[in-house]
Amino acid sequence: MLKDAIDLQSIRRVLVIKLRHHGDVLLTSPVFTVLKNHAPHLEIDALVYQDTAEMLTLHPAISQLHTVDRSWKKLPPLAQLKAEWTLLAELQERDYDLVVHLTEHNRGAWLKRLTGAAYGVACEARKGRFWKNSFSHFYPLPRGNARHTVETNLDALRRLGVYPTEEEKRLVLIPGAEAEVSVDLLLASHGLAPAEFIHLHPASRWPFKCWPETKTAELVRQLRDRGHPAVLTAAPSEDELAMVRRITDLAGQPLIDLSGRLSLKQLAALTARAKLFIGVDSAPMHIAAAMGTPVVALFGPSGDREWGPWQVPHRVIASSAHPCRPCGNDGCGGGKVSECLTSIPVESVLDAALDLLNGR
Repeated sequence: MLKDAIDLQSIRRVLVIKLRHHGDVLLTSPVFTVLKNHAPHLEIDALVYQDTAEMLTLHPAISQLHTVDRSWKKLPPLAQLKAEWTLLAELQERDYDLVVHLTEHNRGAWLKRLTGAAYGVACEARKGRFWKNSFSHFYPLPRGNARHTVETNLDALRRLGVYPTEEEKRLVLIPGAEAEVSVDLLLASHGLAPAEFIHLHPASRWPFKCWPETKTAELVRQLRDRGHPAVLTAAPSEDELAMVRRITDLAGQPLIDLSGRLSLKQLAALTARAKLFIGVDSAPMHIAAAMGTPVVALFGPSGDREWGPWQVPHRVIASSAHPCRPCGNDGCGGGKVSECLTSIPVESVLDAALDLLNGR
């Protein structure tokens, strides 16, 4: 056992920091569950970017949710300073005993110091003396054989002497009653009931993670011919909306398109009612896993070992003909098109979907 383990019974408040994208934030949700289960008296706060906050709101283990607005960078210097100072004052008022920092963002090191927390844990980043002197504990990042991001996040707690059970590792995402009611009404308006449709989210903010539109349209047609209607979603960005419009045109018949119309909570409620989710490596794929919906996930240059569907029936579809994957590049040669992904045949995705639909 650890000689420098932290006695959670001796502390009162914890701040968990994850300043990353939506999916990254959702994959931290077990950290809060584990801390609360092992020390129910703790008040556990989160600090995330404002646009990702819905990934954690309503989490039963979180006391307060603090946010950083990315748009602060566009403010005049004095306005930006005021926003940062207000946030720091809020955090200092909470009087944290422990800071759990889950990225290599320098803000975490500053906040560990400025909040006066007695303990802090962060990854063993290749940084200078300031980083190393900011925290009391460090956890190693995985090397070689990749480790799922959920487990890497939980390594921060293991380094403190807190060991999670398998049940505690489940993702937590609560849509809320308002989102659930609105989605039920929306589905009813299209003549759909829960478990009568497949949720298809073909888009990503990164084009190099996307499967070809022609293949997506063909997949939709083949699923529809077998009695499995698809509901399409996408983020409200013009690029993603245009992508779904092109897929709809190629499919040849009107599709149920909810692209740009759903909040993140509504997206979670929708995918919870689907009998299957199909998509690429993106936040909606992680949302589907959190809601317990079986997942078919297409992976190209990103690593499915680190980012695959977590604790849910799933099939990962990836090319075996490209030994270079996962490379992490934004397309082959930086060209925004990933051949390891675009080469995946429709039949492979269809077969995986039918296997899951048939309980195999």
